[in-house]
Formats: sequence, structure tokens, C-alpha cells
Amino acid sequence: MNPQAGALTRPGGLAPYAASDTGSRGRRHAEAPPACRSEFQRDRDRIIHAAAFRRLEYKTQVFVNHEGDLFRTRLTHSIEVAQIARSIARALQLNEDLTEAIALAHDLGHTPFGHAGQDALNACMSEYGGFEHNLQSLRVVDELEEKYADFPGLNLTFETREGILKHCSPKKAAELGEVAERFLLGKQPSLEAQLTNLADEIAYNSHDVDDGLRSELIDTRQLEEVPLFHQQYREVRERYPRLAQRRVIHEVVRRLINCQVIDLVQTSQARLQQQRPADLEEVRNHSSPLIGFSETMRDRNRELKRFLRRHLYRHYRVHRMTAKAARVIRELFTAFFEDPHLLPDEARHKAEALRHRDGLHGQARAVADYIAGMTDRYAIKEHGRIYNPGELT
Repeated sequence: MNPQAGALTRPGGLAPYAASDTGSRGRRHAEAPPACRSEFQRDRDRIIHAAAFRRLEYKTQVFVNHEGDLFRTRLTHSIEVAQIARSIARALQLNEDLTEAIALAHDLGHTPFGHAGQDALNACMSEYGGFEHNLQSLRVVDELEEKYADFPGLNLTFETREGILKHCSPKKAAELGEVAERFLLGKQPSLEAQLTNLADEIAYNSHDVDDGLRSELIDTRQLEEVPLFHQQYREVRERYPRLAQRRVIHEVVRRLINCQVIDLVQTSQARLQQQRPADLEEVRNHSSPLIGFSETMRDRNRELKRFLRRHLYRHYRVHRMTAKAARVIRELFTAFFEDPHLLPDEARHKAEALRHRDGLHGQARAVADYIAGMTDRYAIKEHGRIYNPGELT
């Protein structure tokens, strides 16, 4: 199906409602336009060269990094999201470069130890504004990266920054200004941001199935209770009865991703044809997102999420790991907050500067920034340095 049947397209094959770098709301700090690439390509390149992006290689997805070389990390997950999102953007004639930039940056603010680390750090920060990895990703690209002489952060375009900020409370939105105004005005983000959010969901669920089976924490017998998995598994088994189980799983996961992408593209094409937004501004003013799954696929996704939450994320072996991870985060925060001189010099200087400006809230935020930037193994090592008498350096 052609998503633009009867509609005009802009140069480069973009739909009229796609984001365009020529129509960008710009950057926080003015810069000369790039010479040999688009504004969104510049964003993508800056993200890839960021220290926070490199650290994603050693930040967990579900399994702590040192538990195995084949399990997914935040880096591999981000690359997989970018691949899925670009495919969807191309099918819908949306801006692939913006889509890729958002996808590669969406997890930059994640703590070590995945959601367990985030929950623990949020609890530690409960009296000081809380902690949420989505907001931290924006903080990383706006303030914490230190690579350029003329400005803090990466100075990304408004559109990329908006896409990174997937959700936000009204209180935080009021503090963040223009990039978060849609949460106060009831508006939508760009279609590129909408589809990247769902590509993240597709990648996360499908690949957690793969890692869960690889770890043997779940098995195919259990998963056959989930209609979305059962359909793909049955088809693969019937078509390839002699295929080795490992290859069966790869084929099923591939099909899981494919059927969700096809459903998302076809459903979104139908919505766009029905609503026919004239431009990006009409997309923003729409009452609900225009990118989405069919009702049937949305229900099947929920069933898969419920299964993973019940059988994988709450598995006792995963819980043991997350309990240890949460303890590491809590104890690091307590040590650094109560005695900032335990921090390395650069982090300590930031904590002192923020405390001078914002009091204990500023000091707590600086400690949270330092901990959130850690990899799994660095957090474990720092914990040992603070609490293990045998590790003095």
C-alpha cells in the first residue's frame, strides 16, 4: 500500500507531514549550518561520538553486563531500535535521519543495572526531584556531555530533543520550557518521535524473549501460552520440522519483529490516509498519535508484556540480580551524598558548584548524574572501592 496515494511528496521522497531539517526549530545555541550533511545527520553523528553512547555497551538490558557476552546491552538495543525505526520511517516516507538520531539517543540517560538501577536511584532522589531515565537522557544531551568549546551538551535540534523526551510530568514540563510544552498543551510530537517510541517497544519485547530463552529462564512451552509467540512458533515448526531449536528461536524472533512492524506500518498508513494532515503542525495539533498498532496487535503486545513481567522480569534469578543492583545504587548514593569528598575530583567539583547554586537538591542531582553515568561494572567496582577495605583505589 502506498502511504501517499494521491498526495504530494517533498524533495527526497518525504511526505508533507514529515519533519524536515529546513523547517527545524533550531538548536539552543546558534551554529552555522553543516556543510555536507543535514541538521539531523549532524545530531546523529554527535550522539554516536558521545561518551554516554559508548558507555551503553556496558549497561544492562535485563541481565547484568558481566553475566554473558551474548545478552543484549543498552548499546545493542539502541542499534536495534534504530534499525527497526528507520525501516518504518522509510515505509511511511518520514525522516529517517531524525528517526535514527532519536533512536540512538533514547537510552543515553539510563542508569547501570537497567530498570532496577533507575528505580533505586529514583527512590534515593525522592526528596530532591526524583530520577527518570527519559529526563536524564535529555539532560545528557543538553548539559552533561562535554565535547564542544562553544556550548555544553551536544546542542541537538529541537526535534531530536523533543523525540528523546517521550513522557514528562506537568511540573517537569513547566521547568523544561519549549521542548516539553506539548505535555502542557495536549499536543503530539513528530511522527518520527511517535514511531521510534513504538520501535523501542517492538525491539525490547522481542529481544527480551530471545534473551530469556537463551538464558533458559523461560522456555517455549511457557511462551506458547502467548498468542503472538504461539502463532509464529507454530508456523516455523510446521514449515521447518527438522530445524535445530536455536535456529527455530532466531526465526521466531525475526517473525515476531516483522509481523509487528507490518501491522504498525499498515495501521499508520490507514490513519494518515484518513486524517491527511497537511503538514507537521497538523500532526502536532492532532488529538491522539497517528502512528500506532491495530487494536488486535496492541492487545497481543500487552499479553506478551504481561508474560515477560510475570515469568522473566520477576524470575527469582533476575530478582536476585536486581536486588543486589539496587543495593549497590542505594549505598553508592548514600556514601557520595553524605561525603562528597569520596567522589573523584571532577564529580566533586560539580557537586560543590550545584550545592552552592541549588543547595542539597543540587548536590543530590550531581551525585545522581555521576551514578547514572556509570556502567554496570564500574558501579560494582566503585562500590567495592567505597565499602571493601581490600580495594583502596
